[in-house]
Amino acid sequence: MKIINSYYNLGEAFYKKQIPDKIKNPELLIFNQELARELNLGIDYNSPDLSNIFAGNKLLYNSKPISLAYAGHQFGYFIPRLGDGRAILLGEIKDKNNDLFDIQLKGSGRTFFSRNGDGKCPLDAAIREYIVSEAMYFLQIPTTRSLAIVKSSELIQRDNLTPASVITRVAKSHIRVGTFEYFASRGDIKNLKILADYTIKRHFPKYHHQCNKYLHLLRSVIKVQIELVTSWMSIGFIHGVMNTDNISICGQTLDYGPCAFMDEYESNKVFSFIDKNGRYSFGNQRNILLWNITKFAETILHFINSDIKKAIKIVEEELSQFLSIFDDVYYTKMANKLGISCVASKERDRTLVIDYLKILEKDKVDFTNGFRNLSKKLFQWTGDKGKNNTEYYWHKKWMQRLLEQKIDFKKITSNMNKVNPILIPRNHIVANIIKESVHNQDYRILKEFLEAIRSPVIEKKEYEKYYIPVKGDERIVNTFCGT
Repeated sequence: MKIINSYYNLGEAFYKKQIPDKIKNPELLIFNQELARELNLGIDYNSPDLSNIFAGNKLLYNSKPISLAYAGHQFGYFIPRLGDGRAILLGEIKDKNNDLFDIQLKGSGRTFFSRNGDGKCPLDAAIREYIVSEAMYFLQIPTTRSLAIVKSSELIQRDNLTPASVITRVAKSHIRVGTFEYFASRGDIKNLKILADYTIKRHFPKYHHQCNKYLHLLRSVIKVQIELVTSWMSIGFIHGVMNTDNISICGQTLDYGPCAFMDEYESNKVFSFIDKNGRYSFGNQRNILLWNITKFAETILHFINSDIKKAIKIVEEELSQFLSIFDDVYYTKMANKLGISCVASKERDRTLVIDYLKILEKDKVDFTNGFRNLSKKLFQWTGDKGKNNTEYYWHKKWMQRLLEQKIDFKKITSNMNKVNPILIPRNHIVANIIKESVHNQDYRILKEFLEAIRSPVIEKKEYEKYYIPVKGDERIVNTFCGT
């Protein structure tokens, strides 16, 4: 494994050097061999050293471990210095396609940025991130990924004593909106420009030599973030903590702390225990993304135009289009879930989507199954008026819209099933997996589920138990950061 240190080479203003703590009695619980092959790690997958490597006990050749500096708006309040309080970047590697990826240890001990924390990662949080990030990957949602989980014999205090662990996270980078805010808030224009240039060269290289590259940077970040959040919402995902320090510049899902998937559809659903006012509710993710993008734009105004008044005018014009672009992307994805692939009437298709979501919410229908089961109704429609007039009239309009496409219903069914998963990491299932793994030290269900989520849109009899919506006291009402 050849480690590259391009972020390290930016200079010490960007990080603090940090050697990982030694982990007691490391046990390799999970190792993602498929991801390792994609990354071209070139290590012996059967080596007894793997547990020590992914615990941080044994540093890889040429690794220069660092904890990254960044700031962030948390629930709207600016914190000028946050940083990696329990994560250490080992460096970057190039995969088979010559793309650069960060290799980061999470839970490897205290850092300069730990404040009052112990720098450790409880095993339940590591398992949760591994499950959900891998599920997101196979659901084709841009995401960081998990390479390994190492369990320690050390017990750490959270609500109760719980095993410590280290999870190895793989990301296109860990540059955040909060990274830009860190330098902007200090008036450090020199390093802010270094960061902006590095970000463009690493993530948006086609703009690297253009004279208006910083405006293209803003546009690119807007584009990838809209693609990300509309993808979240199309599968009923609620991130739960969309602080600017959790917004990845390259458009990957970052930080799976209090995230959740909706059970019954509820437009303003909140799971996170600390989100008392619904700032990061399902339906508000669109508006919060605009808020976060605005904070990012503020950090690079000087680079877009040296005349600040002109820069503000340019940025305001870009941001004025945000909601319209977001809605176009979102409703296209949602129309696809209804089997509509040919754009005929934007407003008509949006109305179909909105009205169907209203039916789901009114009747308290499971979001995932409510869309998945629609394709079965293509062949069950008789035209008879049922007891639910609202649903009948919607169904009639939907069928008329599909017929206008002049596409075979079997093809429509196939298209719908590709974008309407039958399997997601339901909150109660993830909670049960964590219980079995952490409390009973039984990892069979974990391994089975990790295999199941590899095919989230293909119905398989052996995984039927994972398709069933939550019942009774299985329901997860609140989620927690888990740090």
